[in-house]
Amino acid sequence: MALGAGRRARGCRVRAVDLFAGAGGTSTGATMAGAQVVAAVNHWRTAVATHTAAHPEARHYCEDAAVLDPTTLPAHDLLLASPSCTGHTRARGVERPHHDAARATAWCVLRVAEVHLPRAVVVENVAEMLAWVCYRGWRLALTDLGYRISEQVLDAADVGVPQHRRRLFVVATRGRRALPITPGTAPHAAARSVVDLDAPDALWRPWRRLAPASVTRIEAAQARFGNTCMVAYYGSDAGRSIDAPLGTITTRDRHMVVRGDVARMLSVAELLAAQGFPADYPLTGTRSERVMQVGNSVAPPMAAWVVRQVIAGAA
Repeated sequence: MALGAGRRARGCRVRAVDLFAGAGGTSTGATMAGAQVVAAVNHWRTAVATHTAAHPEARHYCEDAAVLDPTTLPAHDLLLASPSCTGHTRARGVERPHHDAARATAWCVLRVAEVHLPRAVVVENVAEMLAWVCYRGWRLALTDLGYRISEQVLDAADVGVPQHRRRLFVVATRGRRALPITPGTAPHAAARSVVDLDAPDALWRPWRRLAPASVTRIEAAQARFGNTCMVAYYGSDAGRSIDAPLGTITTRDRHMVVRGDVARMLSVAELLAAQGFPADYPLTGTRSERVMQVGNSVAPPMAAWVVRQVIAGAA
């Protein structure tokens, strides 16, 4: 029997809890897939305010998942979790002790799963989580709880999101077999589909006044992709065609659109669209806080792709 089949027969939806919910990318995707998000947990008050505005029907817990009492969460069929990725990602730079604390947030998933034993657990993170020294033990703990595990690295661009965003999805199901997730095969959407080159309030500036490294990067990108192109303000991205997906959206302003002799950073609305959120998604906070919320989010269409398969296939 598929996950929640009995509930659907009674006219009910699959009940989901979103741990490390952030601004609600996973919750939005799960809702798109037909699930009912009954609770969301996050420690950042601004993100909780956004999630509350977007998903008012859910019960909200503004607290650290590491000290959350799992017994206070409502019963659910599906546990969704995006533990901190900062301890795993290669973007972290030099190794520091606090990264171990960030990686340890993954154990919060086990605390909730042990108490509620939902039929399925979906954990999203950067692919580097697979290289975590404790990953094998963490995975074994899930199997000790009776779960069968599949692991797959998926790219949001393959489900139509105009952004290359490779993420690991660990899918744990309480059945006789593991449930692998089929990758998407959608045509890749171009950055042009979400970038408004004629936005009346856009703040274009001469890019030759930028730091020499940025000027060099833009010159190289224009030589390769034409006068109108995408350039990363920092990092190793060498630039992209505006007719290809963006690079990964991060928690800081990173993507510039260049048009001739001028350039500008992408707006929050453009970043939101590039993640696959609805245009009217109610982000709260300052600009930097809204950019951080978008960059921290799971792309909703990516979450929907995974959750839809879990609902249909978990036995």
